[in-house]
Amino acid sequence: QVHVQESGGGLVEAGGSLRLSCVASGSIVGIIEMGWYRQGPGQRRELVASIHTVGTTNYSDSVKGRFIISREYGRNTANLQMNNLGPDDTDVYYCKVKAVPNGAVQQREYWGQGTQVTVSS
Repeated sequence: QVHVQESGGGLVEAGGSLRLSCVASGSIVGIIEMGWYRQGPGQRRELVASIHTVGTTNYSDSVKGRFIISREYGRNTANLQMNNLGPDDTDVYYCKVKAVPNGAVQQREYWGQGTQVTVSS
């Protein structure tokens, strides 16, 4: 069983910064990729940023130059540093982990419960 836990959300004024953390725990053979997604009410979940185990990163156009995703490999952790936040960044942020669990031969996807980010104007 793999568990994904997000932390670091909260309320911030426009122009401010927040740092989100995602920790994967449990019976994990290896993590392939970790990513952050966000979803607003009535909207589909969209990719914010992802990082492959080899270090390759991918960002949505709306956050390029403002957000930075990084990995702490020994701790199965992915962090998302969010700078220059604006009201449009207000959403629930979810972490997705692609990992091979113990006893499996194929990767599976695991989601956290989400953390709320609210940016006031």
